[in-house]
This record gives sequence, C-alpha cells and structure tokens, in this order.
Amino acid sequence: QVQLVESGGGLVQPGGSLRLSCAASGFTFSSYAMRWYRQTPGKAREFVAYISSSGGITRYADAVKGRFSISRDNAKNTAYLQMISLKDEDTAVYYCNAVRGSVDYWGQGTQVTVSS
Repeated sequence: QVQLVESGGGLVQPGGSLRLSCAASGFTFSSYAMRWYRQTPGKAREFVAYISSSGGITRYADAVKGRFSISRDNAKNTAYLQMISLKDEDTAVYYCNAVRGSVDYWGQGTQVTVSS
C-alpha cells in the first residue's frame, strides 16, 4: 500500500539545523512532485516547499526561503528537507505530500521543536 514516512524531526536550539526525510513506497515516486507542509495547533496547514518530479524545479514559502532546501533522490524513493538557521516560529509538525494531478498522498508527520 501507499506509504509516506517522515523522519528526522526533534528538538533543536534556535540557529540549529535538521534534515527531514520522507520515504515513499507503494507508488511510482519518480512520477510525483513532492511538497512539504507544516502545521501548528489551531492553524491551517502551511505550504513550505515544493520539488518537481525530476527535481529540476523547486519553490519555497517566503518564510523559509534561504534557510530551507528541498531535494529528492528518486533512486531511493526519498525526499528531503534540509533546514538551517531554525527559528522558534519553525516549530510545527512537518508533513510530506506526494502529488500527481488530482492524486495526492500524505505522511503522518514529524514534530520539529525549536527551543532553547
């Protein structure tokens, strides 16, 4: 069955770094664009980053531009989100999303907490 499994979240101090991974299975990963979203309690899920199926196109939310980097390894069926210079306001549950046309899949999320 289709699975997206995020990992790499945790507690980090402000200014620190984390790399999130999203391991995919059960579908043709290389045919799907990938996106990262995040959500905090009481707020709507927020777009963070996008990468095309080939990896040639990336997009970022203004709030993370210059600090986060999305990438993918189609041979490993995995997408990544490298996060540097983390801020308190980056604290959230981070979700990966695979999309192709009207079809999309979601992972269960991984918690990122930025706190001193």
